[in-house]
Amino acid sequence: MLAPNSTIRLRGAEFAQDKPFSLIAGPCQMESRDHAVMIAERMKRITGDLGIGYVFKASFDKANRTSREGRRGIGLEGALPVFEEIQAQFDVAVLTDVHTAEQCEPVGEICDVLQIPAFLSRQTDLLVAAAHTGRVVNIKKGQFLAPWDMRHAIDKVTGSGNANVLLTERGSSFGYNTLVSDFRALPIMAETGAPVVFDATHSVQQPGGQGGSSGGERRFVATLARAAVAVGVGGLFIETHEDPDNAPSDGPNMVALDDMSELLKRLRDLDAVAKGF
Repeated sequence: MLAPNSTIRLRGAEFAQDKPFSLIAGPCQMESRDHAVMIAERMKRITGDLGIGYVFKASFDKANRTSREGRRGIGLEGALPVFEEIQAQFDVAVLTDVHTAEQCEPVGEICDVLQIPAFLSRQTDLLVAAAHTGRVVNIKKGQFLAPWDMRHAIDKVTGSGNANVLLTERGSSFGYNTLVSDFRALPIMAETGAPVVFDATHSVQQPGGQGGSSGGERRFVATLARAAVAVGVGGLFIETHEDPDNAPSDGPNMVALDDMSELLKRLRDLDAVAKGF
């Protein structure tokens, strides 16, 4: 069986357990071309000033909405040219979710990372199709899975001939409308050999917590991110928005864009201490 690569390199970003963390960040969904470019430009400047590797993230379709009325994004055809523009203009890698096997080929022609949503982390056909693109595959751990079970998800990708895998922890279901982060999961998942990313914003999400939409506790994002960095991770995942309280999705758990620089500076400094740099 092919072993996962212990280091993933992407256009200036490097994910490895023994290196400074790189950041995956952007809005929950792609709202428009101008909005995506604005966030990419701001985040590229912030991470460049701090010396942090950066991957831009946005979802072209938020398929897992609480309500049928929830806004979902601009769609695959609208988003792919924007991803291509962001790559070229800012020289950054781009990441987006895929929800069906059929989406993998067109997304893989442009995007550097195909992300498997947590709810779909056991979907064999989706994992295999993502693997066959040859792109990096970021598998988000299902809220319903034990961290040691993620070796099976990795095997579906590496067994398809692709060793470029990231694993992302985003909390586990704990009763109704609640997630809890078990930080034992980070070293356990790292035992697979793949770099581990901690999703600090979805870990404070309250699925369905607002009735027709998900809630969240943004005030705990920094707390959980610091804890993850202290344990040791290859990357962080943080969704951000210039006006999260009025964002179309996941606003309660996104970090305000104006707060990102100070948060990342503190996390960068803590990472250096934790890893002995």
